[in-house]
Amino acid sequence: MMTNEFFEIKVKRIHRLENNKFVRAFVDIAINDALLIKSLRILNRKEGLSVAMPQEQAKDKKWYDRVQCLSDDVKEHITQEVLSAYNADNNS
Repeated sequence: MMTNEFFEIKVKRIHRLENNKFVRAFVDIAINDALLIKSLRILNRKEGLSVAMPQEQAKDKKWYDRVQCLSDDVKEHITQEVLSAYNADNNS
């Protein structure tokens, strides 16, 4: 659990995908035990694992983030917490 002066992030669920080389898992997080964000994705990229926000496909067939971090610090906090929980769950 990571806390900064404004919010606390808790990983609520990790759903691993065993047979997918690109998407490793779907993750649900809670912020301040008040807001639940479902279906963040842990992606396996050339640079290593990364965290992507939930997306939906629009009528133009393009994919758009449903949730956007307006601060790089917030994105980094979420990424660190999600990957930390994923790696801890992977080692147990």
